[in-house]
Amino acid sequence: MLLRKYMSLMGVGSAQIDLILKKDVYKPGEAVTGYFLIKGGTIDQELKQIDCDLVLLDEKSGAEEIIDTARIQIETRIRSEGADKVPFSFQLPEDVPVSTRNLSYRFKTKLTFEQGVESWDEDMIRVVH
Repeated sequence: MLLRKYMSLMGVGSAQIDLILKKDVYKPGEAVTGYFLIKGGTIDQELKQIDCDLVLLDEKSGAEEIIDTARIQIETRIRSEGADKVPFSFQLPEDVPVSTRNLSYRFKTKLTFEQGVESWDEDMIRVVH
């Protein structure tokens, strides 16, 4: 048990997060909805918070810009091998540029634990007229 705890603290067998969206194409000003699916690892872990950044990526220059961040204080325990769903809602700004060949959007999600490494997820969306 002690070995599993230390491995989890280093990221091996720790809980994972996955943002599940209802769709992947949106219009400026539209609400993005879905949920975070949190899957337990090899041991019980205390969750602290979820940070989800909407990031605009300029494919041409490689530059990334964080448009906005949703932060959820979650402070709960996820059981080993268990699963939990946390609702997600994000309002796209009215003035967000539409996606092009050179401009794309991603939600970058980070799950933070009381102890141990963080879990990451990344999901693409398209913004159209």
